[in-house]
Amino acid sequence: MKLITFRGKIWVCIKNHGLLLNSKQRNAYFRELLIFCFNMRFKPGGKRYKDYPTFFRTLFDERVQKLSIDGGFTCPNRDGSKGVGGCTFCNNESFNPDYCRAVQGISGQIEEGIRFFSRKYKGQRYLAYFQAYSNTYAPLEVLKQRYEEALSHPMISGLVIGTRPDVVNEEVLDYLEELAKRYYVCVEYGVESVNDEILRRVNRGHDFAVAERAIRATAGRGITIGAHLIFGLPGESRESMLEGAVRLCELPIHVLKLHQLQIVKGTRMAEQYVNNPALFQLYTLEEYLDFVVKVIERVRPEVYLERFVNQSPAEYLIAPQWGIKNHEFTAKLDKRLEELDTWQGKER
Repeated sequence: MKLITFRGKIWVCIKNHGLLLNSKQRNAYFRELLIFCFNMRFKPGGKRYKDYPTFFRTLFDERVQKLSIDGGFTCPNRDGSKGVGGCTFCNNESFNPDYCRAVQGISGQIEEGIRFFSRKYKGQRYLAYFQAYSNTYAPLEVLKQRYEEALSHPMISGLVIGTRPDVVNEEVLDYLEELAKRYYVCVEYGVESVNDEILRRVNRGHDFAVAERAIRATAGRGITIGAHLIFGLPGESRESMLEGAVRLCELPIHVLKLHQLQIVKGTRMAEQYVNNPALFQLYTLEEYLDFVVKVIERVRPEVYLERFVNQSPAEYLIAPQWGIKNHEFTAKLDKRLEELDTWQGKER
């Protein structure tokens, strides 16, 4: 048996007395080899999927922390160009940290964020995470001014730009491509679902084809591509969500970010939930854990998985009330994967 490794994939040439084995024998060898390789790879305490901290360790020699920044942007389904009211599930106040307020200015938010995190971790660097609303939704000159103000801070090593796929264009991508030659640059697309009917119901204002075009247009520019999905949007079946995650990961993304649907105060979805809770099939913690395992088994093994759950502050969260933090869920997930002896991409 001869093993040839190319870009992390294992290619096998199996010969028996100079003759290739038949297809049935070859498939059996491949399966045994795959199991062997994963058993070798997953040492005690190791991950059975490509986790986000490992991704950062391949890029940086020191610890890096994302600092959330409110750049003072809005969204096209809020300002009337594509709609009003925004996505039915969205309340930016429910995920913006206290130091993240546009009125403080970008430099002020960075200083506040560094003070907050420096109490926990010493000797680290930071990425400016433009998180609130759509952070490419402005003229290019405005984007340049805000991004470059963040990059001018001596502790900032790069940008993470959260945005909608319908508010990027070639001009913006060309600029980000140039920045990526000098800094780490990630564009994190809010895809949320690949089901066009579900996107319409939540007032997203674009279909999945728009997301696919944006991701493909961003690829090959030296920009890290992230994508975000929400599991449990009203009306979407588990089969649709699973196939959607697989479909999204077949696109040239580097990082996938997931979380369960949360009903938060101050949203139109909260009103819908109060008026007609039967529209919603919210996960229990165990149901969601099992579903995430299925997703991990099916998605492309080269994709890094950044996050699986989110927990809105208690003053905003209506349902589901799990009372679990991201690291606690991750510990449960790691244990479940080990119990089932499964891993990322096993069922592809």
